[in-house]
Amino acid sequence: MSAAVIVFPGSNCDRDCKVAVERSTGEQVQMVWHQETELPSGLDLIVLPGGFSYGDYLRCGAMAVQSPVMQAVKKAADDGVTVVGICNGFQILCEAGMLPGALLRNSGLKYVCKPISLTVANGQTRFTSGYQGQREVVMTQGNGDGNYFADAETLARLEGEGQVVFRYVDNPNGSVADIAGIQNARGNVLGMMPHPDRAFEAELGSADGATLFQSIYNAA
Repeated sequence: MSAAVIVFPGSNCDRDCKVAVERSTGEQVQMVWHQETELPSGLDLIVLPGGFSYGDYLRCGAMAVQSPVMQAVKKAADDGVTVVGICNGFQILCEAGMLPGALLRNSGLKYVCKPISLTVANGQTRFTSGYQGQREVVMTQGNGDGNYFADAETLARLEGEGQVVFRYVDNPNGSVADIAGIQNARGNVLGMMPHPDRAFEAELGSADGATLFQSIYNAA
């Protein structure tokens, strides 16, 4: 599997994602600076990492969408390449129109950082096939703007088409329908607030995040 992590000014989980994918799959990951206009050829996976791209000015992810590399990321997704946006990466995917909905300020108006339990809402995706019936997983939450919102029509479509991939067991931020992660209609773009890159080895408190990357690897 050929993978790349996009690095924006203010990204702080880019190296976490690189290490997580490499240790989970045994494959090397390339780092791509946001000013690049082309991606490495033959990619199977593109990761938009967590952090505070451009300092979260305007709205989280709104300025990162204007980075030159995002046109190449959109084209790759249109061509079927797997794209995963984690935390700030999820915000960027929504701002780019690659996923529906928006991420608002947490309902409690506080930054949430702690291990979080999730249910696998759809185990038949390229991101979750490796869980093999495992209904609950643990990853790490770390955000202040993780409150997922979509209007009723969009929400009905997400639910009806199996696009909700993860839900919170104990909703930490007010996300509608307890949504923690969604995929696009084609099933090759995933956005999620919890961090699989902070939960890929037992020493980190959970290795459940590794299964997500391994699922992608096996589907590549």
